[in-house]
Amino acid sequence: MRPLVLLLVLVSFCCGAETLYNGIVLPDVWPPRDRAPSREPMPVPYLESPPAVMPIDVGRQLFVDDFLVAQTTMQRKYHKAEYYAGNPVLQPDKPWETQAESQNQPAPTAMVFSDGVWYDKQDGLFKMWYMAGYCHGTAYATSRDGIHWDKPELDVVPGTNFVHTTQRDSATVWLDADEKDPARRYKMFVYVRPYEKKHLAVYFSPDGIHWSDAAAHSGPLGDRSTVFYNPFRKVWVYSIRDYAHPGIGRYRRYWEHADVIEAAKWEEGQAPFWVGADTLDAPRPDVNNTPCELYNLDAAGYESLMIGLFSIWRGQPQDRAKPNDLCIGFSRDGFHWQRPTHEPFVPVSENVGDWNWANIQSAGGCCVIVGDRLYFYVSGRKGVPGSPASGVCSTGLATLRRDGFASMEAGADGGVLTTRPVLFKGRELFVNASVTGELRAAVIDESGAVIPGFSEQDCTPWKGDSTRQRLSWNSSDLGQLAGKPVRFRFSMRAGQLYSFWVSPDESGASGGYYAGGLVEKL
Repeated sequence: MRPLVLLLVLVSFCCGAETLYNGIVLPDVWPPRDRAPSREPMPVPYLESPPAVMPIDVGRQLFVDDFLVAQTTMQRKYHKAEYYAGNPVLQPDKPWETQAESQNQPAPTAMVFSDGVWYDKQDGLFKMWYMAGYCHGTAYATSRDGIHWDKPELDVVPGTNFVHTTQRDSATVWLDADEKDPARRYKMFVYVRPYEKKHLAVYFSPDGIHWSDAAAHSGPLGDRSTVFYNPFRKVWVYSIRDYAHPGIGRYRRYWEHADVIEAAKWEEGQAPFWVGADTLDAPRPDVNNTPCELYNLDAAGYESLMIGLFSIWRGQPQDRAKPNDLCIGFSRDGFHWQRPTHEPFVPVSENVGDWNWANIQSAGGCCVIVGDRLYFYVSGRKGVPGSPASGVCSTGLATLRRDGFASMEAGADGGVLTTRPVLFKGRELFVNASVTGELRAAVIDESGAVIPGFSEQDCTPWKGDSTRQRLSWNSSDLGQLAGKPVRFRFSMRAGQLYSFWVSPDESGASGGYYAGGLVEKL
């Protein structure tokens, strides 16, 4: 057995700990319980002490951090999502959506407040669950293209598109691809009003329309608590809202379990501190520089990591609804979050009268992969100038290049990036890149020597713009290196490199996860 592989196996065996798909070894006590509530940026142990060898068979390998990078002369650049020009894509236009108030002001509402937006491959449809009427029930919409949405008449409340009539705050709907029981294919977690109940009710459905009675009630939590599934570890995670005053204000506690019913069971104070807004979250001068708070955290498995959408509360103006916006975070163990940029990923508008002048919130599932783009559905509130009222609440769309959270960039003089040792079972190297100059790759052994037949000179140079581009070396077969620790060295002039992966064949399949679903072509 190769020395680095042997070391990885021995560490896992001796510690009796869980080793993840990417080589990270979890501590014996999980989730961690040794961090007191704090405004300090969250430490990320796997970046401080990365695995000796990293298996890369699960998903595209994104360059959002230095986890995979041994050394580089390229520069990392982070990217924001871009709003769709035709927003909002879902507006309140039904009687049951328009008869509601917020702060004694009209608040017509058709918005995701987490809820969920998924592409259901089984039915060939985009499906959206959303708050219909301010804090009223949950309704359902469908789309063929993710932009134009229909509100079908259903039989739950005849003549409407309601699927659940429980008075609510936020909710999460999850299309569970791992579920074996057809009656539980969809799961819904609802913060039930009145607020004094302080729990989430758990429901099941075979079709996302007809829901069971409550199958479980969670332990105590605050409003705007949500739930997500970690597909890498097969656990349900409660993103539990708590509040510390004075201190960090709104923050998150963490609770997980493989069984969705058991996951709902905890006692007051049992769930450990997880994450909050930190000292790098910039306060707004127009709200007296109020320290930021973490209003919500939605997360989903995307390719080889978890992406997190952090709703950052920056204070409550007296003449405007909350100017919350969304920031991005990344996790490779499902608990520790790296937030490399605290700039808004999906910003609130500063233009009075815009549909998203206030309170941007994410959707359960986080994003849908649509061809070469990621579709992020978010809610926004038009607000009422001079009042903290929400006003019209709608749902909009923001998009990003597939894998496009961060790119490693090289100018005309070129740059080089060498990975840490990786293991793979496949035989075809793929990249997501945009290159006007040239991109080549080499494969290096444990001693740092280029493996014969896999030098940059043996690699067919490539330029172009593709989210799935195969690289090859003359007649050499990468499959012969499967199961052996190697490093990839990418050499690039004038380009952006977003990700790489090794696929079992020329289709470019990554073996990763698709967050809210995958639409290859519309």
